[in-house]
Amino acid sequence: MADLPTNKSVHKLAPGRQARLARTLIAFAAVLLTVLVQWGANKELSYANNISFGSEILRDQFIRWRATTEPEPRILVVDIDEASLAAEGPWPWTSSRIADLVEILLSRYEARGVALDIVRSNASDAEGDMRLAALATHGPLVLGQMFDFDYEGKRPAPLREGVPAGALPRLQPQARPADGYIANHAGFASARHVGNMGFVPAPDGVLRHVPLVTRFQGRDYPALTLALVDCCSGAPLPALPDAAHMRIPFQRDWEAFTLASATDILNETIDPASAKGRLVLVGSSSLGLGDRVTTPHAAKRPGLGVQAEVLSSLLDRQEGKTPAPWPGRLIACAFALFSALLATFAFPRLQAWACVALLGLSSLLWLGAAYTIAPHDPLFSTTAPLASNLFLLAVAVPYQWQQAQRRSRRLLGTLQQYVAPSVVQELLRSDLEDPLAPRQLDVTTLIADMEGYTTQVESLSMEESARLTREFLDCLTGPVIATRGTLDKYTGDGLVAFWGAPLPIEQHADLALDAAHAIVERVNALSNAREAQGYPPLRARIGIESGPAVAGDFGTSFRSIYTAVGDSVNTASRLEQAARDFPHDVIVGAGTVERARRHAFVALGERRLRGKGKATALFAPRDFPLSRVAESMAAVAEKGSA
Repeated sequence: MADLPTNKSVHKLAPGRQARLARTLIAFAAVLLTVLVQWGANKELSYANNISFGSEILRDQFIRWRATTEPEPRILVVDIDEASLAAEGPWPWTSSRIADLVEILLSRYEARGVALDIVRSNASDAEGDMRLAALATHGPLVLGQMFDFDYEGKRPAPLREGVPAGALPRLQPQARPADGYIANHAGFASARHVGNMGFVPAPDGVLRHVPLVTRFQGRDYPALTLALVDCCSGAPLPALPDAAHMRIPFQRDWEAFTLASATDILNETIDPASAKGRLVLVGSSSLGLGDRVTTPHAAKRPGLGVQAEVLSSLLDRQEGKTPAPWPGRLIACAFALFSALLATFAFPRLQAWACVALLGLSSLLWLGAAYTIAPHDPLFSTTAPLASNLFLLAVAVPYQWQQAQRRSRRLLGTLQQYVAPSVVQELLRSDLEDPLAPRQLDVTTLIADMEGYTTQVESLSMEESARLTREFLDCLTGPVIATRGTLDKYTGDGLVAFWGAPLPIEQHADLALDAAHAIVERVNALSNAREAQGYPPLRARIGIESGPAVAGDFGTSFRSIYTAVGDSVNTASRLEQAARDFPHDVIVGAGTVERARRHAFVALGERRLRGKGKATALFAPRDFPLSRVAESMAAVAEKGSA
């Protein structure tokens, strides 16, 4: 048994398979990027990992586009604003004044419940504290307290001020752990409903999430708005999100909430119907009190407005108005897969600018999809598919450009000596994976040769012989290239050319005949010039046949050669040889006659050609010019017949 070849190149993938494998790996990496962004974040608090601020910024823009100022009829916001401070005195107010405010809201205005976005960490007037404590113990009043989530060694010790209250049975396993607290003083320790007002902004300072449940020393404490819903809604608590932090939807801007000044409530100057049956949030928008936060809507928004947003969202959850959940992360991954597949199959067929435009269009489509999905899935990354597209732009487009350049160099190196430049450019623009690979095509082959070459050059010097050969081959080559033919090879004093490969040409037979006509004219002109110098006349014998042939690169590892093989090619060679017996310079086979549309022919009868099992019909183009040699042959033939 013969030894197996040991050449390492045997084990290498073909260039086409290498390119396909590379494109597949690039597409896989692009999709994997989206998967990692979607599921790689900490499930407890995705933005704390700083994985995709671009996603949050894009969500913020979606929120601003979607925000509505349609009135929220279920909530009343009582604001201790600048006018209230001017009318009722500076902050802090006494517990008696706050108790008056709460009692008026619950009695005169028939509010369903009141939540104080205020912490009473220090004792005030005893009577007022007793009244507030009684309301918090027996009435629909929710007091506020703040848990500290951001200790992390930034202070000498965690905050411990007041007495935490309002713990409920464990609400969910993913409650946000707290380090410290600022709670109400011990006089309010028996309050039934107390809610946390604390939160942790994102690293960029924007408040997007709130902890609905806080865990401190093994006990769970609800958020202020969750405690208000639990206290006063008369219905089961809404389903809580799986994460410890709820993404605030910010569906309504500050202007959507009914706002009343605290001094107007104390003076009972507003219509009681405006508060009847509502849940009331009491807090301050006063710049002097510093309760301002940055939200997706804008910077320095009242913290009271954030509480109103969260309360509105919880009421929507309780009433079943929350948009149905969508698998946003799966949709994002599917879109990334779509973009990757599109790039894999389209990029090899497009120019670089078109690839970039395609990615841009894909990104715009995703922005529209993300805008639609965002309200239905608070967890998915809005920018992950954009990151995949950016990866494709940075990797796939340059790779495809590099492949196109390599393909161009290979095509140019193989074809620039054989075909017209316009054909090469058309090949570069084509979507063929390997335009040089052997393929069966319908072609027309032209084979031309100088008759009596040995006789022509035997009396010439070497320089004169070389010049004659160059001039004669130039007469043959120019018309071939001008008619978009492919020069196969030179055969000493002749050439082989074909039309219809490497790119199919509809009128390849007519183009070959056009080239033959021009060759005869140019050879006749060269012959006339040489005869004037005393040289014998020249004649080009040409054979043309059309039919199926396999055209492609049949070269070896040492040399590339683009050629065509087939019966029609062999027949053209035999027709060229048969031309020596006819006064016609061009002999055409039946296949060319059948395919030609712009030329007429003269039948020359049939002849058994060498290598053929049966006779072959021969034709000559009508009205082609005859060379001087052919004219002499015709005269001899006429004299013999006479």
